[in-house]
Amino acid sequence: MLAYDAAVAELNKARLRGISFPVIHALHRIARDISTDRFSQIPQLFHTLTKIADEPPVLPPIEHAGAHILNAPRFERKYARVYLGDPESREAVALRIQIATGARTALEEQYWDVLEKTVQARPADARLGGDPSIANHVRAFLLLRYYRGGEWEERIELVGTQPVWAKLFYLIRTGHREEALEEALTHSKGLEHREPGFVDYFKTWIGSPTGRLSKSARDHLQTMYNTHMLNSATADPFKLALFRLMGKLDPARRSIPLVTATAEDWLWFQLTMVDEEETGGLRALAEVLMSYGERHFEGTPSQRRLGMWANVLLMCGQFERAVAALDENPETKVEAIHLAIALAYHGLLRVPSKKEASDYDILWVSQDSPPALNFAALIHKYIRPFTKLDSQHALQYVTCMCLSADQGDGVGKEQIEYARSEVRKIIVLAEGAGWDELVGGLRADGSRYPGIIEQMSQLLLLKDSDEYCEKIIRGAASLCERERRTLEAIKLYNIAGAHDTVISCLAQALGEIVSQPDGGGEEGRRIEATAREIYYHYSRLNRAAGRARDAVNVLLRLRDAMAAKEGGRLEAALESIESTELVPFEGDAAKLNRRAAEFESTYDDAVKRNLPVYLPLTMEILAELHKKIKNSSMAEASKKMSLDKLRVTSRSLVMFAGMLRFRMMPEVYSYLARLDVEISL
Repeated sequence: MLAYDAAVAELNKARLRGISFPVIHALHRIARDISTDRFSQIPQLFHTLTKIADEPPVLPPIEHAGAHILNAPRFERKYARVYLGDPESREAVALRIQIATGARTALEEQYWDVLEKTVQARPADARLGGDPSIANHVRAFLLLRYYRGGEWEERIELVGTQPVWAKLFYLIRTGHREEALEEALTHSKGLEHREPGFVDYFKTWIGSPTGRLSKSARDHLQTMYNTHMLNSATADPFKLALFRLMGKLDPARRSIPLVTATAEDWLWFQLTMVDEEETGGLRALAEVLMSYGERHFEGTPSQRRLGMWANVLLMCGQFERAVAALDENPETKVEAIHLAIALAYHGLLRVPSKKEASDYDILWVSQDSPPALNFAALIHKYIRPFTKLDSQHALQYVTCMCLSADQGDGVGKEQIEYARSEVRKIIVLAEGAGWDELVGGLRADGSRYPGIIEQMSQLLLLKDSDEYCEKIIRGAASLCERERRTLEAIKLYNIAGAHDTVISCLAQALGEIVSQPDGGGEEGRRIEATAREIYYHYSRLNRAAGRARDAVNVLLRLRDAMAAKEGGRLEAALESIESTELVPFEGDAAKLNRRAAEFESTYDDAVKRNLPVYLPLTMEILAELHKKIKNSSMAEASKKMSLDKLRVTSRSLVMFAGMLRFRMMPEVYSYLARLDVEISL
């Protein structure tokens, strides 16, 4: 997963820079390097896609700044308009031809690798000599494959002393068409003697960009084929194959002995026979292959070819089904997501609309329209296990959802919203020291620094910082509030510039931790530190002035009073409470009455609901000061004056509590009265 993740990160870096990235080649190298199963088809699957998408392994170097804008190839969504458009258009037909040609080329390169390894494994029997040519390699391979005990296989037809039909076929099979034409011209006399007109037809076929001969040429080949090849038990199978490929003859008969010996040989033959003009083309082949099903291609249980069925689906243009096939197997789920990203990047992936999509089924299939892959759900399932602890990697995948933003009928806009929603969830779930790095924050001078999400906001199709704050940060803050992640919500609202909301949340949070026995523990201390920092900045810049900001100040002073009392600094504790002006310290009944009447309209709810906390707190401080002074060695006159002052304050507090319309539990009144009696003694 980490190896593939590096490729996705590089892809996103390139997208941010506005340049292309050969992502399929990167995935192919990773699959090849990490594969430990010699039967696995995963590396070949990515190799196939490089040919289908016509993706070069590296980009040409950019000679000077800005050169890429005009000269560099553009990979991102290159095929989207055609792939998602009218399937009957000329461009769509050309794309299907490209898919078939690319898949065939991948099989040709794969077979050339097999051929070379076979020859290298048995150099003495191969008798290569000093000729390094491609044709000589093919001759050596044929010798190893079909020459036994001094004789060629029975059905191999020799032209002179050479198995020329087989040689021509294998040159075509390994993608060496020009070399095949050279070989045909070299042996033209012998070939023409056996099959008059063959060399000319072969030359025309090799030179045809569409791989099609004229109708008259095909009719002539059909006649030759029907006359002495179709029902002949001794006809060279390679000559038979060449005639059928050139004229696209007898397409319903899909196998030829010796020629279609392996699944890859069979697939190559079908792809070479594909005719978009007459036989239903690639879509017809796809229907045939899907009717065979996975079991036909995956191999025996002991030699299971992991990913082969997905590769087959890929070769016939069934890209969404190929991803779904990988996703169904626990062993290839990682490859499924990366194949989907590569396809989406090149514009070769169709996603369903919101009403069509399912949270459970990745593949959406309908009789009326082509298959679609729930790309957003696939990514969500993939990142879910590591989002909390590795949010930055999760973000790399989520931004890929927006690759399908150009799909029509509103589907693209839905993909953008899926991505943004997922980013908001990542912010809520993320934990650890990297959280601030993810979302950004505020510097000491009050200016904002961007987080990783904002740096990647271009990939989420966010126009500017304001839209980033509106679409991502505020929404994530609201989610954090609902999930009781108060501190994160406060930080997010602060980043978004929602100053009134920040203060309101701080007042609410401080109001809750003040009433907790341990002051909210570590979380309470973090909230308090954040509140002090924000209150300082807001007061200095005069932001969010009003009852909520006043409440934050009052609640912070109450925290100071609690800390001072806990530390035995009773005078400082009483001073902190007095500075809040919450509790009247004078004994004037008229003033007390007025203060009690104003209490309801003056203070924020976060302060009012903590009345049962700070009234007893104040009375406890008074009681402890009373005991301390009473037992002190200070002069009697001073002692009496101090104690009298404490009694006045204590009596004022009890009277004030009784005058308030805000009602507390009876136990609180009883507690206040008991302490008042102790102070009065």
